[in-house]
Amino acid sequence: MTIPTACCPTKRGWAHALGLTPAAHGEAAQAAFAVQAMRGYGLAPEPGGRYFLLHPAHVAIARNHVSLGDLRQLALSEADGRALFDIARPYFDEIGQPLEYGDAGTWFMRADGWSDLQCASPDGATTQDLTVWMPEGEHARAARRLQNEVQMLWHEHPVNAAREARGLKAVNAFWLWGGSQAASVPAPASARCAASLHAGDAPGWLAALAEPARRHAGPNSVLAEQADAIVVLGGLIEAAQAQEWGMWLQQMQALEADWFAPLLAALKEGRLGRLRLVLSHRDAWLDCSTSKNAQRKFWRAMTLNKLKAS
Repeated sequence: MTIPTACCPTKRGWAHALGLTPAAHGEAAQAAFAVQAMRGYGLAPEPGGRYFLLHPAHVAIARNHVSLGDLRQLALSEADGRALFDIARPYFDEIGQPLEYGDAGTWFMRADGWSDLQCASPDGATTQDLTVWMPEGEHARAARRLQNEVQMLWHEHPVNAAREARGLKAVNAFWLWGGSQAASVPAPASARCAASLHAGDAPGWLAALAEPARRHAGPNSVLAEQADAIVVLGGLIEAAQAQEWGMWLQQMQALEADWFAPLLAALKEGRLGRLRLVLSHRDAWLDCSTSKNAQRKFWRAMTLNKLKAS
């Protein structure tokens, strides 16, 4: 059995745009986010080391399958995240796969020998039957053993008992993905990535890929730089994962008011030369672009056919 698409279209698109292309496994490979994200957290990956993103998570056991909860809804505080990290870290050190802490929901594991491991992105696996989304490769069994050991360490831990008393879900698993090898000198693409990326409503690991001043972006700050920019807006994902379409429409209206309308105005006024939108979901994406001149083509009827076809 193979992972359907280990790196979902959203993550493949981000990786391609940022110069962090997937490894040689092709479409089944994870995008190489881990090392660049570590640097964004101020960590120093050792040259030659292979690192993975590791997220504390909640898995739900249904009658006939196990599913991964949306990491955005875990609501893990820094204090609780650090406590769970501290209880797990000695075991990782013991097996020679040390952990490093980014924030409550973003850790990094070093595993130099696991270059074969193919892991799905968390957004691809969220709410799905995990049977077809678990890691694959020669070290997949070792990854499962590691998962089991950590689950035992966290089972009935005071952090989880306190969370459940507050009505929060237990942290009973982790999600591993985004493996990459650290180069002796960061590739030029890494610098371009940080220089061009702006993030809004993005998870910590993704925001860490951008320079600190660009991690809470708005249209005015993006336009003020008068340079090519990549803007990642993640506000729709949580509602879409939960199939909360009322919330999704509210988020879309917010994007329209906060981003799309100002960018369209800038386009018409000539302050923005070209606008490209990449819209994605778990299985596909839609890529479209427009310019000031394109806005003058009044004879073209407005249509959503391309969106429907995607």
